[in-house]
Amino acid sequence: MCAYWESSLDARQDIVVVEVPKLGKEAATKAIKEWGQPKSKITHLIFCTTSGVDMPGCDYQLTKLLGLRPSVKRFMMYQQGCFAGGTVLRLAKDLAENNKGARVLVVCSEITAVTFRGPSDTHLDSLVGQALFGDGAGALVVGSDPDTSIERPLFQLVSAAQTILPDSDGAIDGHLREVGLTFHLLKDVPGLISKNIEKSLVEAFTPIGISDWNSIFWIAHPGGPAILDQVEAKLSLKPEKMRSTRHVLSEYGNMSSACVLFILDEMRKKSLEEGKATTGEGLEWGVLFGFGPGLTVETVVLHSVPIESATQ
Repeated sequence: MCAYWESSLDARQDIVVVEVPKLGKEAATKAIKEWGQPKSKITHLIFCTTSGVDMPGCDYQLTKLLGLRPSVKRFMMYQQGCFAGGTVLRLAKDLAENNKGARVLVVCSEITAVTFRGPSDTHLDSLVGQALFGDGAGALVVGSDPDTSIERPLFQLVSAAQTILPDSDGAIDGHLREVGLTFHLLKDVPGLISKNIEKSLVEAFTPIGISDWNSIFWIAHPGGPAILDQVEAKLSLKPEKMRSTRHVLSEYGNMSSACVLFILDEMRKKSLEEGKATTGEGLEWGVLFGFGPGLTVETVVLHSVPIESATQ
């Protein structure tokens, strides 16, 4: 597995097929415990991973590991990459809003064993990925009709959109081969994202009359320091806007789809610790961005919740 271009897919699969659902279970168990309701109330499950493929999938394995009802409606998302943290929230929002009483368990679980390999003098972009990526899993429960007597919403998903950036073919891609999942990243990725990000912001926030990007809180996928630096510069963001994102990147690395779930958790915990009025650093509105292969961008408009409501 450690040699750069050696056949190793079987060895990698043997690891991730077992460990990805188990890691997802750890995150899901914590989310269900904090939600505080019986797991029998979960109606839908979305499981997302870029770490391997198998049948039956991680969604099936997690259903068994958690002891969910066999009638839970499952959705398995493989090979989406780093934008998928936004994708799962978009899908969960649609499911919750179109199925009365739905409670959607969302789980993102990523293990780098499928991509890890030694360096190569001729493929330095792969080395960048090895330096950034990390293992992690995040989970949350989504519904559209909270019973506030027993449930404590943390954020509201207001709108969600997906787009492919222009002139970005081949900027980020991955290919599943006998050597595992290979990763390719062009050096102009930060520039492509920073050049196009304001268009996504304008489309998302014009309907609610917001054009000051420092007036909202930020949950941005931490693809890497260069991306964050260029987005900050392009939008003239204050350094504290990316505080939660940079903290997660420095502590855990780029965990692909799980990152934005970690950042949501970090932000609401810091907001509570610092006595902020809302789960979004005291602000009302926020944005969640996912960037990944395509180049694909997910944009989710968030509304924070008063800290009192989130902690009662």
